[in-house]
Amino acid sequence: QVSVMESGGGLVQAGGSLRLSCTASGFNDGAIGWFRQAPGKQREGVACSQWSRGDAYYADSVKGRFTISRSSDNPKNAVFLQMSSLKPDDTAMYYCAANPHTCDAIMQSTQDPDTSWGQGTQVTVSP
Repeated sequence: QVSVMESGGGLVQAGGSLRLSCTASGFNDGAIGWFRQAPGKQREGVACSQWSRGDAYYADSVKGRFTISRSSDNPKNAVFLQMSSLKPDDTAMYYCAANPHTCDAIMQSTQDPDTSWGQGTQVTVSP
């Protein structure tokens, strides 16, 4: 069973940056990524790393501004989301998610019983 924990959210002004961190205990292979949900909006897959291939996927809304990366040290099952040029529209609860197969369930925000996610970390971007 995979246990996921996020950290690093906070309040930042528009144009600023934040770095989110995630550890997925019990994760061996598959995909780790991030989705977000803002009040009154649908859940949105933000970024995902296909672990064994090293491929990364991004939502169009964050391309060029967000970067997902993997830890090269211990723990090796850690991922980071570097968020730059933040906009008020980026305000949401951000969840790290792990799936033993592919990034599809994370990026498409589909209900998949194999996907594990944490309790979320709040990101608030002020105008």
